Amino acid sequence: MAKQPKHILVIRLSAMGDVAMTVPVLKAFTQQYPDVKITFLTRDFFAPFFREIKNVSVFSIDLKNKHKGVFGLFKLSKELKKLQIDAVADLHNVLRTKILKVFLFGIKFISINKGRAEKKALVSGKNFKQLKTTHERYATVFKKLGYPIDLSNPTFAKRVKLSASILAKTGEKNRKWIGVAPFATYKSKMYPLDAMQVVIAALSKTHTVFLFGGKADKEALKSLVVNTHVINLAGQLSLNEELDVISNLDVMLSMDSGNAHIAAMLGKKVVTIWGVTHPFAGFYPFNQPENYALLADKKQFPLIPTSIYGNTFPKAYEEASKSISPQKVIDTINTII
Repeated sequence: MAKQPKHILVIRLSAMGDVAMTVPVLKAFTQQYPDVKITFLTRDFFAPFFREIKNVSVFSIDLKNKHKGVFGLFKLSKELKKLQIDAVADLHNVLRTKILKVFLFGIKFISINKGRAEKKALVSGKNFKQLKTTHERYATVFKKLGYPIDLSNPTFAKRVKLSASILAKTGEKNRKWIGVAPFATYKSKMYPLDAMQVVIAALSKTHTVFLFGGKADKEALKSLVVNTHVINLAGQLSLNEELDVISNLDVMLSMDSGNAHIAAMLGKKVVTIWGVTHPFAGFYPFNQPENYALLADKKQFPLIPTSIYGNTFPKAYEEASKSISPQKVIDTINTII
């Protein structure tokens, strides 16, 4: 019988949501196998995601300079070998990690099965059914390394006490806090901003609403600041600070995007709005009830999901999420709160 690895290199380089989805899996792993060391290979920007997890250290990859190209990956492999890794859990399975696998010859290397054929059948309409979730696909990699993971009883970190500098932006919590992340990589995954404005205007009457996004989103979000109870945090906080604020939310409203997975990894209640994508593809936020997903009208848009990532869709499908009424969004959030 092969000896179980005691130091595992876990690889997931991007994107933000996919990296965030590793967190509940790694947390369960470290609780169930506390004697196993994890080194997580990812971009330095994502390091704060793992700040609460024992036995996990982040090794930052520099894809723009030091580790760029094949020669850079060879240099990276030499650095990784010095860590005395016993096995590799490749949760990305892209060309870079396949090249790295060659350079790490001799070390047990298990790559994720992304289920590309199943996903192709899903978007083609041949097989409309729930596929294995990304969290389950991640867990399967560890199972193949000899470590089955039970994801059924998750635990989450406590709310973070906010610093004075964060409170200067958020104010004290004297109402329920709702996070809203209205943007996604593709417009086809977004709720129309005029409809979102209606939602925010209603919710901000009795709750405080925080808008989340990148620095580039700050100006675009200004139209959603309908009163003094709506605070635009885009570009105002570091990722560490943003995680602190999200840990204090009562609910997050997000598209099928990274912010949904960040809030879920922190144990928050997450309401998601879905346009041309669908939870059946396996990217539903961790540990959320099915009724927290608000789906575009499939009778009106029968070809949903038109793609896995929302990058392709037929004419007239771009605003499919508009078939979800603002009142439905408002009622869902108020019921949860």
